[in-house]
Amino acid sequence: MELAVIAKESVSPLERWEHALHPWSSFVIIPLFALANAGVRFVGIDIVAAVTSPVALGVSVGLIVGKPVGITLATWLGLKLKLGQLPRHTTFGHVIGLGFLAGIGFTVSLFISELAFRSSPDAHLFSDEAKIGIFIGSIVAGVVGYLFLRFYKGEPLEE
Repeated sequence: MELAVIAKESVSPLERWEHALHPWSSFVIIPLFALANAGVRFVGIDIVAAVTSPVALGVSVGLIVGKPVGITLATWLGLKLKLGQLPRHTTFGHVIGLGFLAGIGFTVSLFISELAFRSSPDAHLFSDEAKIGIFIGSIVAGVVGYLFLRFYKGEPLEE
């Protein structure tokens, strides 16, 4: 019991606060900040139509399927060409899981969607649909990546 008290006292109050606030910052404040700064307008938008629009579906599929496929194939090619090697205790299954997690990164996707639809007469509509697709794709990619890596046992997959 005394050892626990001594150990707790060895950590500075600032580090204890940082540790206590980390989940709130990472999982609540930063996502809300990202959503607010993305500029998605939900007023006057038919959410079902926007989610099922070709733009939103294309962006979502790109994040959920395109990122993992591209990262996995690029890594496989790099390994086959002997350009590099996987780190110790890392299997190709880990690469696949990290490929899914790469679909979370929506900052560049938001930037590209703004550039892609800039000259379109329906730029605001397409941009909002793309942003909705980015959020959906990022959430699904994050969940799939988490579940894949959480339940992946680390056995080598067929390469």
